[in-house]
Amino acid sequence: MPKLITTEKLPIKMWLTDIEAGALEQVRNIANFPYAFHHVAVMPDAHQGYGMPIGGVLATKEVIIPNAVGVDIGCGVSAQKTSLNELDVPVLKALMSGIRKIIPLGFNKHKKEQSSELMPSLEVKDACITREWTKALKSLGSLGGGNHFIEIQKGSDGHIWIMLHSGSRNLGKQVADYYNRLAKVECREKGYADLVKQDLAFLKLESQIGQNYFKEMRFCLDYALANRKLMMERVKRVFDSQIKGIAWGEFINIAHNYAARETHFGEEVIVHRKGATQALAGQTGIVPGSQGTESYIVRGLGNPESFSSCSHGAGRRLGRNQAIRELNLKEEIAKLDKQGIVHALRTKNDLDEACGAYKDITQVMRLQADLVQITTELKPLAVIKA
Repeated sequence: MPKLITTEKLPIKMWLTDIEAGALEQVRNIANFPYAFHHVAVMPDAHQGYGMPIGGVLATKEVIIPNAVGVDIGCGVSAQKTSLNELDVPVLKALMSGIRKIIPLGFNKHKKEQSSELMPSLEVKDACITREWTKALKSLGSLGGGNHFIEIQKGSDGHIWIMLHSGSRNLGKQVADYYNRLAKVECREKGYADLVKQDLAFLKLESQIGQNYFKEMRFCLDYALANRKLMMERVKRVFDSQIKGIAWGEFINIAHNYAARETHFGEEVIVHRKGATQALAGQTGIVPGSQGTESYIVRGLGNPESFSSCSHGAGRRLGRNQAIRELNLKEEIAKLDKQGIVHALRTKNDLDEACGAYKDITQVMRLQADLVQITTELKPLAVIKA
């Protein structure tokens, strides 16, 4: 059951026992947002973001908030089960080497444009996306940096799984920044300077700019999915080149940075999920852990109190710079080595994505037992980070 806060304009329902001061302030801000609907939901992996915390779920009437979606629009996780039951370390290393050769990591992208047939259709004339089209074609099928990863895992079902986490690359950031700038101008003109200071500038959804943002945001959501699909196909190609006769299971995908028209509590609203995923009753989802910890395939329970949502992962415990300052490199490497995980944690700068930088994923899953049911537990065997 969520913790309830009733001191603000709308109730706040939080599926966590402890939240940092900055994130709580942001939660209070969105609970007092003039177009917020019914209540605010906060997932157990919540931590401070821009305007709205990562792990926040906000429903609005009439307006859409670019910062409540975030800059990596459509970021999400995909997973696919194989018919394999075991992989030894030499094979894992060979597979990871092959994956690194075919999928650009970090700021890298392909030297050549990928097929335009893989791109979603664009409904906006003179769109922000149009200016980024060539770069987007070269970025299609690339991982990106930060917390994005490709992981080979062993499931509690006895099968080897592949999981990858990536988003809309720089395309989503360009769209988010462009429309957030426009939203700031409009809000200042309409007397909402306080919301601009809170990084909660909004666009009226029925306005031309609001409609354009919604369409370009949805394009980025589809682009991020196309990106993950292309990477998954290329990862499978590496597997098939080294291991014959693999049968592949269903492609599972879930996004966690987007806004969508949905019906909740009898009204049509815009649900913003920023670092949160949809968890409709019976819906298959993915909750990844941190590097070196378990991830989960889950089934949604459709809890209306969370707007049918759940966490998008473990959630950060330490900021990136804080993790680099405070974590011990040898200890973090030892955690991974003890489990026999093939990893690339080498230098102090890599500590921003170490296990110790994240919350305890098992505790996160316990806190959201009324939001999702675990169907498969996945333990990491090998991890690629940018």
